[in-house]
Amino acid sequence: MRKQRYYVLVTNEELRLILQSLIRLKNRLIREGRFTDCVDELIAKIAVE
Repeated sequence: MRKQRYYVLVTNEELRLILQSLIRLKNRLIREGRFTDCVDELIAKIAVE
């Protein structure tokens, strides 16, 4: 069974806000000593687009 993909159209401003939010989340997780692997993957996927 194929995995279903979803695409979201966002403006440059929305993309900037999403990346900022993910970076803030990553920083908070680091301060708490938790893993950031999932957030890192999201940042990488979004930043490439």
